[in-house]
Amino acid sequence: MTRPTTIERKLTTGNEAIAEGAIQAGCRFYAGYPITPQNELCEYMARHMPEVGGTFIQSESEIAAINMVFGAAVAGARAMTSSSSPGISLKQEGISYIAACELPAVISNMMRGGPGLGNVWPAQSDYFQATKGGGHGDYHLIVLAPATVQEAFDMTKEAFDLADRYRNPVMILGDGILGQMMESFEMKPAKTRQPSRKKDYILDGCKGRKPRVIQSLFLEEGMLERLNDKLQAKYRRIERELVRYEELNTNDADLILVAYGSSSRIARAVMRDARVKGLKIGFFRPMTLWPFPTEAMRKLAKPKRAFLVIEMSAGQMVEDVRLSIEGRAPVYFYGRSGGGIPSEEAVFAEVRKALKKARSKVK
Repeated sequence: MTRPTTIERKLTTGNEAIAEGAIQAGCRFYAGYPITPQNELCEYMARHMPEVGGTFIQSESEIAAINMVFGAAVAGARAMTSSSSPGISLKQEGISYIAACELPAVISNMMRGGPGLGNVWPAQSDYFQATKGGGHGDYHLIVLAPATVQEAFDMTKEAFDLADRYRNPVMILGDGILGQMMESFEMKPAKTRQPSRKKDYILDGCKGRKPRVIQSLFLEEGMLERLNDKLQAKYRRIERELVRYEELNTNDADLILVAYGSSSRIARAVMRDARVKGLKIGFFRPMTLWPFPTEAMRKLAKPKRAFLVIEMSAGQMVEDVRLSIEGRAPVYFYGRSGGGIPSEEAVFAEVRKALKKARSKVK
């Protein structure tokens, strides 16, 4: 794909849009290992990174890939890796190290069915892993959840800026539908993007300055606790500054559908169909999964209103929805797991069930 000099519309997959977004964001180091359904991203990077003077490495394993990204981030490069569910599991120790060292990095996960090796069908069952800290220790990733190829491109470009701004790893959390499907998207003229902050922490040789140390091992009493206090203060700042979501038709809604990513496309279609049929259905889509739009959801909770969470999992984001609602309104769940994809007909049937349950409770 040629870097545009004017606004262009391209037809491509979500995987390729993420890869192109990363290149335009200034990513110049990529390390990854092939796994379906994200192989197009890896292939795109192999083909196009040399064109911009970047480095592509197909590592010997997922563990090697994340540690190569760790090293590139320490050296000051905008660095990225990508994989799908089992591969992301293997990267967790390295991700925890990167978070502890407060290094910027971008990780893309195109989720597939699990647990175990599972299958190559789409799923959303890595939500806990992404938002609760899949590795060890008290840390958070910033987690962005695109629902379209356009958002996959745009959010990836922004992910590198956010990683630099907060010195924190950022995850693009998609699934096999988003990664494999093709849509047109608008690609603006590529500009050289600079880090949003001076990287005065990188290890690039002393050159007359004081030595620097980047580490995640702290054996002196109290040092690790002080690091954790610092990290938690940063996370609270991110929660104040970065929450994003989309809501439609919530003002008069009796029932609000809550979904993210590919599931949100299905939920949105059901909401529109329900409105045509005279049902007062709303729609709420978290675009940042961490930080989660807790306060925005809490404000929507009313005694005569209910929520229906739609996920391609056995129910993971539904826990954050219930925590946000704090018992102020009933929260119902419908999901498919192991690669199952909810149909519009099945979701609409669940809408009717949820409305019936909610109305019976009001009486």
